[in-house]
Amino acid sequence: MTGPLLYFSPEGLRRKWGWFLALGIVLIGLSIVALLTIPAATLAAVLVFGWLLVISGIVEAVHAFQVRSWGGFFLHLAAGALGILIGLMVVTNPLSGALVSTLLFASFFIVFGVFRIVAAMQMKYKSWGWAVFDGIVTVALGILLWMHWPWSGVWFLGLALGIEFMLRGWSYIMLAIAMRNLPDVPVRMREAA
Repeated sequence: MTGPLLYFSPEGLRRKWGWFLALGIVLIGLSIVALLTIPAATLAAVLVFGWLLVISGIVEAVHAFQVRSWGGFFLHLAAGALGILIGLMVVTNPLSGALVSTLLFASFFIVFGVFRIVAAMQMKYKSWGWAVFDGIVTVALGILLWMHWPWSGVWFLGLALGIEFMLRGWSYIMLAIAMRNLPDVPVRMREAA
């Protein structure tokens, strides 16, 4: 058996479990670095975001000139110029970028949490109370970020990045263990494949 089916067979998955384990360990290591250096991780995340905006703005502007006879030329050119401008603003002043990003996250959490509460209370599906609880916690996080701004702008993105890497790394480690413990495929099934 070769090709993509190899990775979906128990034998193929079992052979690749070490890669998932290594990825999980690396992500947990990165999470520890991010959590120990939260302000630096925040600034690094903002710098990466800023450079991505600059690069996407350049690509958008080049694309605009490639399709200049099309009616959307100025829209693409404006989007490219705006991406380059905002990206350069973030890259040249990453602390301000972190502060603005934190305000955007705070606003998002408040709006999304309220939406989640209202939707769950209106729909009243099975276990809707958990969705209301999730909405309340999300609104509370948004309010806390907003209340403690600008100081929350220095630590929030780095903390979120550290927690994300930790959870993703742990889930890859658990997946690797599950892959390693997959049962053997009986000989009859191997011959049929």
